[in-house]
Amino acid sequence: MQQRLPSLYRQPILFAHRGASAHAQENTSDAFRLALKLGATGLETDCWVTKDLQVVIDHDGFVKRRVPIRFRKTKIADVNANELDDQIPNFVELLEISSPITPVSVDICDPSAMTLIDKLVSDTNSKQDIYICHPDIELLSSWKKAFPFFKYVNSIRLSKIYEGPERRCANLAKNGIDVLNMHHTDWNGGLVALAHRFNVAAFSWDLQHSEQIVSALLMGVDAVYSDWPDRMSDASRRVFDTA
Repeated sequence: MQQRLPSLYRQPILFAHRGASAHAQENTSDAFRLALKLGATGLETDCWVTKDLQVVIDHDGFVKRRVPIRFRKTKIADVNANELDDQIPNFVELLEISSPITPVSVDICDPSAMTLIDKLVSDTNSKQDIYICHPDIELLSSWKKAFPFFKYVNSIRLSKIYEGPERRCANLAKNGIDVLNMHHTDWNGGLVALAHRFNVAAFSWDLQHSEQIVSALLMGVDAVYSDWPDRMSDASRRVFDTA
């Protein structure tokens, strides 16, 4: 096995994408718990805000509601939390499952969630690292100033970085953004080293096969995201047990 390039983190985070979504219904409490049992060291999800201002866990922000003779998709923002299916957890449930030290990666789909999440984290006295993900640097920078407790992640494709990766990493560092998160096909060892030169962590998503995960860990990424927590765990053992 090739030599592993250095990462910023002592041990890269293994984020279970929407929980153990390859094995269980995604974004459910069961999926998150199963992910931890299968070896994930972090949990990933998306969050939305209900009509009555509750932060809940879901991917696309829609639920199916029965109308007289059929089901209709309705925005979560137009529904109260107590009207949602029991399978949709709220943010506090996710914190309880991941407590006390499991990192959580959250795609903020509704910007109004940030103030609510900050209060929930404060009220629950949560201690784990919470990574706030969004493609907009200006929005991330404003959140960094308002809510410094969290870690911030610029999630984007390389093709969308119009100023180039070096300038992007410099901008992230300047604005206190902790992480550049790109699709695994966008990363190579040189780009990982570039991010690290600016003290910006390199996160890699959509790694579904063991060899992809091993390759990413060998190039020094600081976190990987997969639907398969068992494959991440096995790949991590392959890399670190032979290091």
